[in-house]
Amino acid sequence: MDSTSEQKRSEQERPTVDRPESLADLLGGRRGAVDATVPPVAFTLGWLLAGRSVVGGVAVAVLAGSAVALWRVRRGDRPRSVLVGLLAVCLAALIALRTGRAVDFFLVQLFSNAASALVWVVSIVVRWPLLGVLVGVALGQRGRWRRDRALLRAYSRGSWVWAATYAVRLAVFLPLYLGSQVVALTVARAALSWPLVAAALTVSWLVIRRSLPAGHPGLRHPVPPTGS
Repeated sequence: MDSTSEQKRSEQERPTVDRPESLADLLGGRRGAVDATVPPVAFTLGWLLAGRSVVGGVAVAVLAGSAVALWRVRRGDRPRSVLVGLLAVCLAALIALRTGRAVDFFLVQLFSNAASALVWVVSIVVRWPLLGVLVGVALGQRGRWRRDRALLRAYSRGSWVWAATYAVRLAVFLPLYLGSQVVALTVARAALSWPLVAAALTVSWLVIRRSLPAGHPGLRHPVPPTGS
């Protein structure tokens, strides 16, 4: 093996503490967050342009959601995740058509954020913080990270940041929904998508790094308990 190959190998195996890797690198999130705002915005534009017709808004939203799904498949995203996103749009459309109220297009989003906040909190309480689960899957660690007490504590603290993002969305969306503020709800939906995800990625990463003791090798290298 030549010196260049050895150098590349050593760089790849170097602990994260020497070359920090952010949660954004591991989890991504920007594309999904941006794509998720397209159908609601399309719905509201269609609703307004069609003279506040729910049918018009639904038609534009489903077309936009289908276009996003097709684009994501062509870029190589997993079909299952793409299908879930499209089904969510279709479910929201069916609810709005069923009730005849444009604001009900956002009902799925309300329940989704409430359920997500609950799931994140429960995961922390049962000591399986979702942030650790997601990063562990991304790194192929399965449950090895849980044997590292410092890492488990750091992931738990970081998971509270994500639980808070869903609570913030719910606190903003619910009054607007109850007031039937379709346009304001759409603006809030867009404003609290990628910007909030970006903030959560940044803050939770800082929380994790500050929670780990000095000299810890990082997310890729869980430290097993002494004596293992």
